[in-house]
Amino acid sequence: MTEPTLVLTQLAGDDDAAHLLVVGPSLGTGVAGLWSDCAALLPPNWQVVGWDLPGHGASPAATHAFTVDDLATAVRTRSAELAAGRRAAYAGVSLGGAVGFTLALDPGPFDTIVTLASAPRIGTPEGWRERAALVRRAGTAALVEGSATRWFAPGFLARDPATGSGLLHALQHVDDTSYALACEALAGYDVRDRLTSAKVPPLVAGGAHDTVVTPDQVDIVLAGVAHLPPAEDPAATAHLLTTRPTREQR
Repeated sequence: MTEPTLVLTQLAGDDDAAHLLVVGPSLGTGVAGLWSDCAALLPPNWQVVGWDLPGHGASPAATHAFTVDDLATAVRTRSAELAAGRRAAYAGVSLGGAVGFTLALDPGPFDTIVTLASAPRIGTPEGWRERAALVRRAGTAALVEGSATRWFAPGFLARDPATGSGLLHALQHVDDTSYALACEALAGYDVRDRLTSAKVPPLVAGGAHDTVVTPDQVDIVLAGVAHLPPAEDPAATAHLLTTRPTREQR
């Protein structure tokens, strides 16, 4: 398969910052819309750079099928160029977190990996193939109602309609073919049997209200959050990234 083209976006800090944090998006979201509020709360000596999935945000549409391993390879390569000897950390949400679990096996420049609302396997292959077929048939607009329920904890859309509507609006503008190919990448994703050899064991966090990756699947549960922690509670997500509790503290 051809390595996908992933465009990077600087969200905070600058190139001479002491630390580099690379952040990844959830399926159907642009990294800037998902992560910008959280990035603004991180320490000033951090450079925060996000990557977009093919056909999402700033990245061009996919022209070939790709796997989660392909995404991880692209993120690793680009991040190694950016790190240039600095300490680097990675944090990703959902599909971006699946990339994090994959990077844990071959981390390149990363000495810390945080996954949010993600797991070594997400959903079922059949479910992802069905969603891919739906999007090819009806477009990502057909996903908005269901995503509003899955993505956000009860009361969030009433409390912060601008953030919620911005993310849902962006979903409608994702390239349909790229979204379907990302679903098919998730259908083939399963690293459960490989994580025992992880070189950088990930910090695994998720939302108390997440119905996709449920609280029993994570080590740290974020209160009042569903599937998009950096957007739903930027402060709690920033605190998690800066404190990075050990397993004994979780």
